[in-house]
Amino acid sequence: MSIFSSLFSSDMAIDLGTANTLVYVRGKGIVLNEPSVVAYHIKDGKKQVLAVGEDAKLMLGRTPRTIQAIRPLQDGVIADFDSAEEMIKHFIRKVHRRTTFSKPKIIVCVPHGATPVEKRAIRQSVLSAGARRAGLIEEPIAAAIGAGMPITDPTGNMVVDIGGGTTEVAVLSLGDIVYARSMRMGGDRMDEAIISYLRRHQNLLIGESTVERIKTSIGTARMPDDGRGVSMQIRGRDLLNGAPKEIEINQAQVAEALAEPVQQICDAVMQALEATPPDLAADIVDRGVMLTGGGALLGDLDLALREQTGLSISVANESLNCVALGTGKALEYEKQLRHVIDYDS
Repeated sequence: MSIFSSLFSSDMAIDLGTANTLVYVRGKGIVLNEPSVVAYHIKDGKKQVLAVGEDAKLMLGRTPRTIQAIRPLQDGVIADFDSAEEMIKHFIRKVHRRTTFSKPKIIVCVPHGATPVEKRAIRQSVLSAGARRAGLIEEPIAAAIGAGMPITDPTGNMVVDIGGGTTEVAVLSLGDIVYARSMRMGGDRMDEAIISYLRRHQNLLIGESTVERIKTSIGTARMPDDGRGVSMQIRGRDLLNGAPKEIEINQAQVAEALAEPVQQICDAVMQALEATPPDLAADIVDRGVMLTGGGALLGDLDLALREQTGLSISVANESLNCVALGTGKALEYEKQLRHVIDYDS
């Protein structure tokens, strides 16, 4: 590719997630997917960036006093402005692999419930990281576009986007939001629920990497038919004597641990349906609900929601990438979707 065409296609869309950040470049699709983590080396009170993304995530929970690994985003919004800026800069440079490039136009997705202050922080971080213009798109709209839902039609579409920090439940029609609710509950809260369960019932303390392994290997939202399900061995620290300890955990225990977060998602879906105008609610009963985001991959979550709500529930094909793909489509088809992009100008 020539330098000119590379410069020309520098505009990008960013899914700035609590757990992972995805970058979509115009004309190329998703080119980066890395954990939203920044690691610093601290010396004489001064912080210097040591690693970002995948390398920094490996350090979480394993750092000496001179190194600090942090997540710049909490509950879908920026909690540490400086770290977020460093992370965005790093990812932009990594995508372009060159020190000089034209300042890109960047569209970033934000949770529906983000306050004006939080939106300003995200916009400012992107501009400070080198963007010539920063647009914002609401997460449920991006998720619905990425899942291929016909949101511009005059019919009701419900999307439930379960991210690392937030779960967004939204009803869309004619290309915009009719009803939306953002809950500060997502994959991170599910992790906390599992950690808390093992602490209470097994006197075992486990780390982030172990809980992630439990969730991806045997995680389930529904009690197994045999009352036990598949099991796996995990290691942690015995809270009674401080020694390392290995135990077996099964799917029934995981389902019990996750019962509250799953119930919260069910309740949010039902509340959305109650708050939706009758004609649109009828459309949703006909068409069903689309699940997107990493949390949608939790085992049997669609079945658990179907049993509790009575609605038809589908999981999007590329649920992990839906928000990034939708934000990217908003960039590619900006003229048609300009009404959902906020440039604050």
